[in-house]
This record gives sequence, structure tokens and C-alpha cells, in this order.
Amino acid sequence: MGSLEVFPNSRNVIPGRVRMSVDLRAADDAVLLEMDAALHMACERIAQARGLAIDVQQVVYFPPQPFTPDLVDGIRSAAAALGYSAMDVISGAGHDAVYLARLAPTAMVFVPCTNGISHNEIEDALPEHLEAGCNVLLLAMLHRAGVAA
Repeated sequence: MGSLEVFPNSRNVIPGRVRMSVDLRAADDAVLLEMDAALHMACERIAQARGLAIDVQQVVYFPPQPFTPDLVDGIRSAAAALGYSAMDVISGAGHDAVYLARLAPTAMVFVPCTNGISHNEIEDALPEHLEAGCNVLLLAMLHRAGVAA
């Protein structure tokens, strides 16, 4: 759930209209399409059961873009070598790297943000997390260049 707008937005009035956004993400296109179909079916069931009109509009579609496996492995290895924890993240956001990955070997390094908020004007990361991310990137790049053991 990305956003929720309730009209008339009063705590003591049953809303007559609700607008919301849903962001579906998956590493596999078939799974993403299944999720989309399930969302549409659920909306149809709810609309029929409650006598509501539900209009689902697709705003944008980003097909999953896998990153270069050996680069991703290099980032995982660099994090482990530096003693940092790591986890794979499925990012459906329109990062420049998604488009670059269609043309060249690509991977990304993410760092934790305060309260998990990212891609937002209040995004905040601790300096030590930024330093760790930079060190992971540097070590992965040095390994890829054959400079680091």
C-alpha cells in the first residue's frame, strides 16, 4: 500500500470514496503478473459482495530486471568479508540501474534507512551505514578489477 486517500476524510463520516495505490514487486515476471491478476480478482469479488464500484487502473509497469549474478555475488562476498550482514532486496523502483542493466553488467548496494523510509524527502541513513555501503562497493569493485584478494 503506497497511499490511501479517504473522502471526505472525517473521523465520524463513512467514506464515500477511497483512492489507494498498490505497488506490486516480484523478481519474476510471471509471478508479478499472477499478483496483478489476483489483485483484480479480489477487487471484483469485493465489489460484487459489497455492491461497490472498484476501478483498477495500472499507472506504470516495470518488468523485473535481474542484475548480473556475479556482480551480485561480489557484493554479497564483499559484505561478508567486511563482517556486514546482507540480504537480497527486490526493488521495483525505477532506479537508473534498472535501465543500465539492460545494456551493461549491473548490481546495486542498498544501506538501511531510518524507519525503513526511502525514496522520500525524509529519508535518512546513519553515517556508519553509508560508510559501510561505500566500503562494500569499493571492495566489490576492487575484486572485480582483480586488485583485491
